Formats: sequence, C-alpha cells, structure tokens
Amino acid sequence: MSGARRREEQQAVANGGGRGSVWGKALRSDAAWHDKDEFLDVIYWFRQIIAVVLGVVWGVLPLKGFVGIAVFCLINAGVLYLYFSSFQQIDEEEYGGTWELTKEGFMTSFALFLVVWIIFYTAIHYD
Repeated sequence: MSGARRREEQQAVANGGGRGSVWGKALRSDAAWHDKDEFLDVIYWFRQIIAVVLGVVWGVLPLKGFVGIAVFCLINAGVLYLYFSSFQQIDEEEYGGTWELTKEGFMTSFALFLVVWIIFYTAIHYD
C-alpha cells in the first residue's frame, strides 16, 4: 500500500502536481497551468528576480536618469511578454488579456528595482 502511494506521489510530482513543482513547471515550455493564480505568482516572482538583477547591474554601471528607468521598463515588460506568449504559449484571454499579464506585479518590481539600483549606485559611486 505505501509503495503504491509513493509511486502515485512521484507520478504526481513528475506530471507537474505536488509540492515544489511550480518552478519546475515555470521552466518547462510544455507545462499545463490548471491554477491561474499559480501562473500569476510565477509571473510576479519572475518580475521580482528581474528587478533585483537589473537593479544590481544598473547600480554597478554608472547608469542614471530616465534612460535607466526606460530600459528597465522595456526589458521587464518585454522579457515577461516573451515568456508567457512564446515560451509558455498560454491563452492570454484566460487571464484577462495581454495587458493584465504584462502589468501583473509591475509596480512592485519597479519599486524593488529603484531601491536596489539606488543602494548599489550609492555604495559604489558616491564620493
């Protein structure tokens, strides 16, 4: 009985169910997203990762002003758009349209980007 149960759990994890499989599904292009909130969470957290990475890069490079902000917005929106439209190939209308997915978590990632950018720029380039 316990062997059969263990096989069922392993099969559920392999098929995208079970604990810890969200990031596995996020990195596979053939993943089926049955829970809409789960996919929106992946979009949200990908944005936060992009914000931290770009904030560090912008802070290390002496990048300033509107150009840095505009390039962040283009990269952030562009990468996530390519992710959900080309890589995951989901039906955007199930999630409220392309605009809803494009703006999911954008403002929080923008705030995080600004904080990281300012901290790194100030720490490295401030006299």
